[in-house]
Amino acid sequence: MESVRSTIDHQPSPTRRGLMFVTFEGPEGAGKTTQLTRLVARLEREGVAHMVTREPGGTPLGSRVRDVLLDPALEIDPLPEFLLYSASRAQLVANVIRPALDRGEVVVCDRYADSSLAYQGSGRGLEGALLADITRAATGGLSPNLTVLLDLDPVVGLERAARRGQPDRLERADLAFHQRVRAGFLALAGREPERFLCLDATQDEDTLQAAIWAAVAARLGV
Repeated sequence: MESVRSTIDHQPSPTRRGLMFVTFEGPEGAGKTTQLTRLVARLEREGVAHMVTREPGGTPLGSRVRDVLLDPALEIDPLPEFLLYSASRAQLVANVIRPALDRGEVVVCDRYADSSLAYQGSGRGLEGALLADITRAATGGLSPNLTVLLDLDPVVGLERAARRGQPDRLERADLAFHQRVRAGFLALAGREPERFLCLDATQDEDTLQAAIWAAVAARLGV
C-alpha cells in the first residue's frame, strides 16, 4: 500500500470551518498519495484546520504493525493479517482521529476500514460479517464523511507501483488478488454512493484534484 508519511502531521489553523473525516482508498498505484497531498495543500491555503494520518500507521503501535504487514519476507495468513490491521486501526481512532475531530479539525487519512473490506474480504476471502463486527469494535462505528476512491485497472496500477521501487508484501500478490480487491472497492462504492466519490484514476492530476476539492468544499461549506 502507498504511504503518506511516517508520523502524524498535525497542522492547526486559526480558522475553523467545521469538521470532517476524509479517507482515500484505491488499488495499488492509483495515486492516493498525490491527491491526498494536493488536498492537504488546498486545506492549508483555505485556512482549514486539519490533520493528516495513514493506515496502518499514525501511532507508534501502528508504525510497528505497518512494518510487519508490508514485510515481503513474511507470510501472514488472512485472519491474523486482518486482526493486525484492526489493532492498528483501533489505536489510531482512539489516539488520533477522534481527538482531532473533537478539536474541530478535518482529518485526512490514507486508507481506513474500507481497505480491510476490500483486501482481506474480497481479496483474501474472509467472511464479511466477521470483518464488519471486528471493524465496528475497532472503530467504535466511526465512518468517514467522504471516501475518495481512485479506481484503476490493477495491471496499470501494479506497473506504476513497480516504478516506485521494490514491491512490498501486498504488491507482490498475484494479479487475480488485485482484481478481486478492485472489485471489492467498487462494490463498496456501489452500496454507499453518498459517501464515496469514485474517480477514474487515469484522469490527469488537475482534473482529479478539482473533483476532490469540489466534494470536500461542498461538505465543509467553504
